[in-house]
Amino acid sequence: MFLIYQFLIILILILSPIILTIRFIKDKEDTKRFIEKFCFISKKRISGNLIWFHAASVGELMSIIPLIKKLETENKIKTILITTSTLSSSRIIKNYKFKKTIHQFFPIDFFYFSSKFIKYWKPTLAIFIDSEIWPSMYKELEKKSIPLLLMNARITNKSFRRWKLFNQFTGNIFESIKIAFPSNSDTNKYLKKLNVKKIKNIGNLKFSEISNKKNIKLPSSFLKSIKKRLIFCASSTHPSEEKIIANIHSQLKKNINNLLTIIIPRHVQRIRKINEEIKSLGLRTIIRSTNEKIKKETDIYLVDTYGETKKFFNISKVAFIGGSIVNHGGQNPIEPARFNLNIIHGPNIDNFKDIYRLFDKKKAAFKINNINELKKISFKLLKVKRRKKINLSDMGNLILKKSEAEILKIFKDEIKKT
Repeated sequence: MFLIYQFLIILILILSPIILTIRFIKDKEDTKRFIEKFCFISKKRISGNLIWFHAASVGELMSIIPLIKKLETENKIKTILITTSTLSSSRIIKNYKFKKTIHQFFPIDFFYFSSKFIKYWKPTLAIFIDSEIWPSMYKELEKKSIPLLLMNARITNKSFRRWKLFNQFTGNIFESIKIAFPSNSDTNKYLKKLNVKKIKNIGNLKFSEISNKKNIKLPSSFLKSIKKRLIFCASSTHPSEEKIIANIHSQLKKNINNLLTIIIPRHVQRIRKINEEIKSLGLRTIIRSTNEKIKKETDIYLVDTYGETKKFFNISKVAFIGGSIVNHGGQNPIEPARFNLNIIHGPNIDNFKDIYRLFDKKKAAFKINNINELKKISFKLLKVKRRKKINLSDMGNLILKKSEAEILKIFKDEIKKT
């Protein structure tokens, strides 16, 4: 099975010129640093102990930032390497002024690249975040006796069923994990069935994400243009959800004439297509990057810039979190909760089920099962005050403390061996 997997990776490598060209056009790839994905190293490895974190994209990266900051104070750790796979995550990491931490793109999971990568970086410890499971890299780490931790692990029912189709192959992969820290109760159950040797529950690391409320104020000219508007924010939306939100806006504005809907798609590269879809419904739109001023008659404001979601949560009354009407598994609702927003979500929330369950119980989030319910609950929540604050910081600090302790314990055990 591993040979078949490698054959599929070779096919991807053969097709990579075409794939990369498309990704360059869509602004999904770094035109200079993409070669790192083919294991052309661009940073120098300094001597001393190195901890390696792999976080695929922005969400996973943000969940480990507080942990990275804590580990940077540990004298015995000389370097922290972070690998990610997306262009947006590489842009985000530039905002942080780390002293010991460097970034590289994660190499394509071809056995030669994995071997070359491990041989160069020689990590004392490898920590993969969320659902990042890469057979070639896992195999190489096991071969070199480098402890592998799966932190904030997330296995959905869909991915579990997929892994179970290849039982023997799957068993070899998951047995190479030294210890896994599940982010939810379902994952805990699935990891046991996937032959993970050791599992420990310390909570969801996403609760410890830094809520940086500095620089979240929009320019005064923008705030002036929306002064009398009631703001509904749809964040992390996926294809077809934008059109649903636009239709809801059309219905709501019959009774709320000062309504402004802000849409922040999960992938901003889709903004032109979204704009065309919404305009076809007869609604007036503005795209943020055009710097056009919001007018009284503006219906939908489309955000196509990076790192500004908090600014828009800060001025909103209600937030719909996308990926939950379509069958994607939902997106993380913790950030809008920190801004005391009333949160609306669809039924497809497997990726963050435990968090939504907690928020639903506390009446901080509201589940809708169909478009009619979305309209009714949106209208109701736009008319009430922002909800009371949920104290997430105590929970987050405890999880952060436990995570740091677990990593340092294994790290120190490893350096004793050398």
